[in-house]
Amino acid sequence: MAAEAGGGETERWCVVTGGRGFAARHLVEMLLRSQQWRVKIMDLGPSIKLEPQEEEGTIGQSLASGDAVYVSADLRNKAQLIKAFEGAEAIFHMAAPDSSINNYQLHYSVNVEGMKNVIDACIECDVKRLICTSSPSVVFDGVHGLFNVDESMPYPEKFNDAYSETKSEGEKLALKANGKNGLLTCCIRPSSIFGPGDRLLVPSLIAAAKAGKSKFIIGDGNNEYDFTYVENVAYAHVCAERTLASGGLSAEKAAGQAYFITNMEPIKFWEFMSRILEGLGYERPRMKIPASVIMPIAHLVERTYKMLAQYGMRVPQLTPSRVRLLSCNRTFNCSKAKSLLGYEPVVSLENGLKRTVESYPQLRAEEKTRMISKASAYLGNGNIANALLWKDKKQTLTILLLLATIYYYFFTSGFTFIKATAKLLSVVALFLFIHGMLPEKIFSYKIEKISPTYFHLSEEKSQCLAYSVTSSWNSAIGIVRSLCRGKDWPLFLKVFFMLLALSFFASMSFQSIFKLAIPFLFIVFIVYEKWEDEIDGVVHNIWSRTMKLKANVTKKPIKQH
Repeated sequence: MAAEAGGGETERWCVVTGGRGFAARHLVEMLLRSQQWRVKIMDLGPSIKLEPQEEEGTIGQSLASGDAVYVSADLRNKAQLIKAFEGAEAIFHMAAPDSSINNYQLHYSVNVEGMKNVIDACIECDVKRLICTSSPSVVFDGVHGLFNVDESMPYPEKFNDAYSETKSEGEKLALKANGKNGLLTCCIRPSSIFGPGDRLLVPSLIAAAKAGKSKFIIGDGNNEYDFTYVENVAYAHVCAERTLASGGLSAEKAAGQAYFITNMEPIKFWEFMSRILEGLGYERPRMKIPASVIMPIAHLVERTYKMLAQYGMRVPQLTPSRVRLLSCNRTFNCSKAKSLLGYEPVVSLENGLKRTVESYPQLRAEEKTRMISKASAYLGNGNIANALLWKDKKQTLTILLLLATIYYYFFTSGFTFIKATAKLLSVVALFLFIHGMLPEKIFSYKIEKISPTYFHLSEEKSQCLAYSVTSSWNSAIGIVRSLCRGKDWPLFLKVFFMLLALSFFASMSFQSIFKLAIPFLFIVFIVYEKWEDEIDGVVHNIWSRTMKLKANVTKKPIKQH
């Protein structure tokens, strides 16, 4: 580490701004564990409040011994920064506002004005090295995906949000300051940080899962992402400081540069999220919603928030910038960091995911939540189960509305069945024709075209369908064979009652069946799920009495189980 340049001095101080943040805490611990730095933990709070695990850990012990001190300072107050930076050899500037709050004034005051103050304070305090935490979003325009891009990617003319725009301005200031008064600077762009201690990604993901909102995939689900385990982010900062402190040509080449930092293991975004959800006992998302469908809703939500924020409305999760982030590619090439900084991940993506999941025992799904009900199992645990059991209320209401439309169109409109079908198909054909004529983009909204093969039945699906039909037929033949033996009473009773029900429905009109069957399906399964044990008990008692009666009639002893 940087100790090589300082001869192992014990009074070498550094400052970590935003030191109580997620990634910053891991950097502070890494610096203290090296025993080559004394650390000033700088943050906004008037005093430091340690988590229970921190009190007996590295940070707690270092605060007690004096190897670490807490400094309360605001980036927007240069005088406070100068006081905090006194005696420091290196500054790790990691402080930043909440990126989910799309407030330009807030972000500008911290990311731009705050960066100016940090640079001025570094120069006044004769700080030697400034390592700034930037973001890959500084090259993201909110429209075009980023696939294996490197640092030659220019800043866009238009940014995805206020955070990205002001972050890019702050990065430019930091890189431009390189060389002033002997100050060496560089910027680290970690992509999608995750790991233990995260208070945003995993908690919000689990909150959505508990609210039944994690079932949806925004886009086609194939967008690639680069995630970075938090310890690797801390290590990248250490590598950057060590390189700048080494002096010579390597420091000269590395200074004044920005570096993408990832785990170097791209993965599908929704696969990553599914791994976390499944690791904590929740179902992975399966239902895909095109980004073009959800985007207008996101714009409406954002406008509503802007109008009602002053009255206390919470920051919404569904915003246009977030929809874009969730549905496009974001992968980055780390060759530059590897060659100039000597950075390579110290924790693999697999191990990082495992450690992350293990660090949130309090967020695990309860056993009752994880158990699949019999009603859901009977319905296949898929979209049908979600709809009939009201697990996805929006989907259920949409289906009910569709069924009501079908009922009106086919039964109460006065059309014959053939005429109603022909009209419906003509509407579908008109929609497909108009959709095909639309341009790929309308007012920056991407129109997802329907592929010619969308309705194509592949050979694999054809084989599966044929297999299902054949399997059903063979099962029916097996039932007939069992009935012919005259010994399987339970099977006979099932077939008898099924045929009795079929004959009952056959005597009714389609309209009557529709009116009875739909409410029945949407009520009976959810009632069964709610009182599953009670209903099973009643059925078991009835079945036991029936078997006892049958044994008395046939004069056969009842087998004890």
